[in-house]
Amino acid sequence: MIHFDLPELRAKLEELHKKMEAPDFWNDVEAANKVTREIKPVEAKVKHFDRLSQQSDDIDTYIEMYLEENDESLEDEIVQELDSFYKGTEEFRLEALLSGPYDSNNAILSLHAGAGGTEAQDWTSMLYRMYTRWAERHKYSVKVLDFLDGEEAGIKSVTFLVEGLNAYGFLRSEKGVHRLVRISPFDANARRHTSFASLDVMPQIADDESDIEIRPEDLSVDTYRSSGAGGQHINKTESAVRITHIPTGIVVSCQTERSQIQNRETAMGMLRAKLAELHEQERLAQIADIKGELKKIEWGSQIRSYVFQPYTLVKDHRTNAETGNIQAVMDGDIDLFINQYLIMS
Repeated sequence: MIHFDLPELRAKLEELHKKMEAPDFWNDVEAANKVTREIKPVEAKVKHFDRLSQQSDDIDTYIEMYLEENDESLEDEIVQELDSFYKGTEEFRLEALLSGPYDSNNAILSLHAGAGGTEAQDWTSMLYRMYTRWAERHKYSVKVLDFLDGEEAGIKSVTFLVEGLNAYGFLRSEKGVHRLVRISPFDANARRHTSFASLDVMPQIADDESDIEIRPEDLSVDTYRSSGAGGQHINKTESAVRITHIPTGIVVSCQTERSQIQNRETAMGMLRAKLAELHEQERLAQIADIKGELKKIEWGSQIRSYVFQPYTLVKDHRTNAETGNIQAVMDGDIDLFINQYLIMS
């Protein structure tokens, strides 16, 4: 259900601006950070609505001029403005659907190769490329946090941060198992193969953004030498960090920062996100889901299928959204699936 109360949002924005204008605003840094985080999604929605309202007025003016002056030169401009307005209203409608507590946050994505060996690892690298291309389309930045190369090709696993307003709100719909059907380039007999990869999506949560308490005695921390992509610092020192949360068994790791301290800080942020997700679900039985064990990464558990041969089709099994333009999808054009999921959920 879409909830958009413009007067309520404007009042909230005014209240937050007053707080930020107070001379003692930065005396309490933790409280100030909460206000700056809170104001971003509110301000974005109000500004988006105002832009659309102004654009609507401009279109009305163009149409009046066209009717009064019979100026055919305005036709193309009116059509372009209407097309832009339609796209803007669709984007606004979807943004209005993002009302979860962490929807406006950055997103942490973890891809893992499933059943299928080298073929699955190649599929994981294809999905990683797809999501980085999607991020580029939306002007989000991407930062790799953890990376494990495939044995022969592709990627065994990769964890990366997508930074930008509403990144988690949009990408949370992608969590699940993704299935590939194609003639394998690694099969000398050119047989058709089915491969799987899983994607976990979490919000990036600041220290002061949740009530999650992480006790030092509940953690097991290991350090090791980094491997894979990461520049000259890789393999020189034991800077990579793996943290196990003993009560839940949740494991997180980071190896791409330059120091062990930075990797530990990033890994703790990932752990905080997983525990916050677990806490929000409020059921101990769902721990296995967060750890990626509730659904095996294999046949029958997929949320979406990508078929390359004998025909081309990408179909989401939750919403029934589908397209035959598989190349566009692999180039990051996945908004069709994200949008349909948001509308249905």
